Amino acid sequence: MTNLNPADEPLPEEIDPTPAEDTAEGDALAAANAKIAELEKKVAEIKDQALRALAEAENTRKRSERDRQDTAKFAVSSFARDLLTVADNLRRALSAISPEARENNAELKNIYTGVEMTERELLNMFERNNIRKVEPLGQKFDPNLHEVLFEADVPNQAPGIVVQVIEPGYTIHERLLRPARVGVAKGGETGSGGNIDQEV
Repeated sequence: MTNLNPADEPLPEEIDPTPAEDTAEGDALAAANAKIAELEKKVAEIKDQALRALAEAENTRKRSERDRQDTAKFAVSSFARDLLTVADNLRRALSAISPEARENNAELKNIYTGVEMTERELLNMFERNNIRKVEPLGQKFDPNLHEVLFEADVPNQAPGIVVQVIEPGYTIHERLLRPARVGVAKGGETGSGGNIDQEV
C-alpha cells in the first residue's frame, strides 16, 4: 500500500461554467432587475398619485369649510341690507324734529325719545351681528367704501375729502354691505362710482 503525501493528493478538477449557462443566468438576472425597477417605478407612481389625491381631498375639505363659514357669515346680507332702510328712516325721523320743537311739545319729545331708543336698539343689534356703520366725514374718498354723489367747492378742504355724508355706509364682517353716499371737495380723485356734476 502506497502512502500518499497530502501534498501529492490529486486536486479536484475545477469546474468552469460553460458560456451558455453564464449567459442564461445573466439574462435571468437582468430580467429580474428590470422587473424590480419596473415595479419600483409603479410603486413610486402609485405613491405619488395617493399623495396628490390626499392633498386634493384636504384642499377640497378646507374649501368646503371656508364656503360653509362664508355662507354662515353672509347668509343674512340681503336681510341686513333691507334693514338699513329702516335705520335710515329712523335717523330721518329724528332729524325732522328740531331741539326747539322737542322743548316746546311734550308729545314730540316722547316720540323723539321712543324713536331714538328704537334706533339705538337696531344699531346695537347690527353691532352684535358684525354690521358696522361707515362714517367717512372728513376722510379721503375711498372707492371701495364710498359712492360719490356730488363735488363741491369747500374752502380750506383738500381735494377728494368727504365733506358731506348723504347716507352712511355699512359693512358686514369687513365686507361692504352698502357704500356710503357722499359729497367730496372738488379737484380730488373721485373714481367712477358717482355722479360728479351736481352741486351742494
